[in-house]
Amino acid sequence: MQGVIIMRSCGATCVNKDKSSRDRAQYPFADDSLQVCLEIGVSTGNIFSFMVFIAPVPTFYRIIKKKSSEGFHSLPYVVGLFSAMLWIYYAMVKTNVILLITINSFGIFAEIIYVAIYFTYATKKQRMKSLGFVLLLNVGAFGLIIFLTQILCEGPKRAEVIGWICMAFSISVFVAPLSVMGRVIRTKSVEFMPFNLTLTLAFSAVMWFMYGLLLRDVYVAVPNIAGMLLGVLQMVLYGIYRNIKTNGVTTETKLPTVVKVDQEMPTKVNSEAVTVNIPSKDSKNGEAKDGKSLKDPQIISQV
Repeated sequence: MQGVIIMRSCGATCVNKDKSSRDRAQYPFADDSLQVCLEIGVSTGNIFSFMVFIAPVPTFYRIIKKKSSEGFHSLPYVVGLFSAMLWIYYAMVKTNVILLITINSFGIFAEIIYVAIYFTYATKKQRMKSLGFVLLLNVGAFGLIIFLTQILCEGPKRAEVIGWICMAFSISVFVAPLSVMGRVIRTKSVEFMPFNLTLTLAFSAVMWFMYGLLLRDVYVAVPNIAGMLLGVLQMVLYGIYRNIKTNGVTTETKLPTVVKVDQEMPTKVNSEAVTVNIPSKDSKNGEAKDGKSLKDPQIISQV
C-alpha cells in the first residue's frame, strides 16, 4: 500500500513537472505572479485590439445611411485584412500563440464586412480599384507568401521567415500615421487625428509588446515598440494643438466708395463716404445664386 502511494505521488510529480515545462516553454518566466500579471495585460490588449477593429463602425454606418462611399477609400481596410491574415498564418505555424489567433480571426471577420459594405455602395470605378487591391494583396501577395514559405522553408525556419514578413509589414503600417502627424503640424488642427483612436492604438501597442516580451517573440515585440513611440508622439501633438481652432480663411472684399459732391458748391467735397454693395451679374436682390449675401464673403478651405 505504501509503495502504491509512493508511485502515485511520483506520477503526480512527473505530471506537474511536465505541465510546468510546457508552461515555461510557452511563457519563459520563472516568477508565476509575473506570468499572471502579464497574461491579464495581454487579455486587456485583446480588448483594446477589439476596440481598434470596431473603430470604423461609425464610418460604415454613415456609408450605409447615405448609400454612398463618399470620399472614403478601401485601401486601409484591405491592408487591415492582409495584416490579420499574415498574423493568423504566423500563429498557426508557430503554435502556442492562441491570443494572436483569436483577435486576428475577429479582425478578418470585421475587415471582410467593411470591404463588402464598401463594394456595395462604391461607384464602379471605386469597385474596380478596390478589387485590384484585394487581388494584389489578399490573393496574390498572401498566396505567394504561403507558396514560397511552404516550398523553401521547413520547421522553425518557416516561422522565422513568416515572422520577419509580419514584422516588416507591421512596422510599415505603424509608420503610416506619420503623414497624419505632418498634416496636424501643417494645419495646426487635430481634426484628422481622433484622440480616442490614437489612445486605443497606443494602449494596444503596449499590451502586445508585453505579450511579445512574455513569449520572447521578437516578431511581435519589435513592431509594437514603434507603435508605442508613435502613439506617444501623436498624443503629444494632440496636447499641443487641441486648443487651436482653425475656422477657415476669411477674406473681405473692399467695396468701392462713392464720394458725394455738394451740388451748390461743386468745389466742396462732402467728407461722408458711403459703401455700396455691387451684386454680381448672376445675382438677384443682392444675393448670389446660392442665396448667400455678397457683403462679407467667407472662403473656407478644407485641407
